[in-house]
Amino acid sequence: IIGFTCNWCSYRAADLAGMSRQKYPPNVRLMRLMCSGRLDPQFVLKALQGGADGVLITGCHPGECHYLEQNYKALRRYLLLKRTLRQFGVEPERVRLIWASAAEGMKLAKEINRMVEDVRALGPLNWPGVVAPNGDAPLELTMVAEEVAA
Repeated sequence: IIGFTCNWCSYRAADLAGMSRQKYPPNVRLMRLMCSGRLDPQFVLKALQGGADGVLITGCHPGECHYLEQNYKALRRYLLLKRTLRQFGVEPERVRLIWASAAEGMKLAKEINRMVEDVRALGPLNWPGVVAPNGDAPLELTMVAEEVAA
């Protein structure tokens, strides 16, 4: 799972969770952004295409954004992204948006753990074009390669 975190709130909440010895699985990778509103939906798609089974987007609570209204922009993009993923046959539960202030480290750790459990229950993402964990090319790509060779 790839997590995109806001520098001002949720990244600091993750830091607080670590200092408070709150645990979340090591297969979660957090990446700091200056603001959740700066997250381009292409980053989420590339994370999923690159093999992530889920993406977590975290930001400041509405009305508390360091950059005024950018978390509302993140919310609009998130809703559009979920609709787009559904059209591609990807379960919308694989992408989640969470609001967390810098003081909510325990809440963030619980939400991360909940997301890991939910994604584990969904199973691996079987998105055409994504390389399987064992390194095998997806069946669709193998078939195309065979057609080109013939």
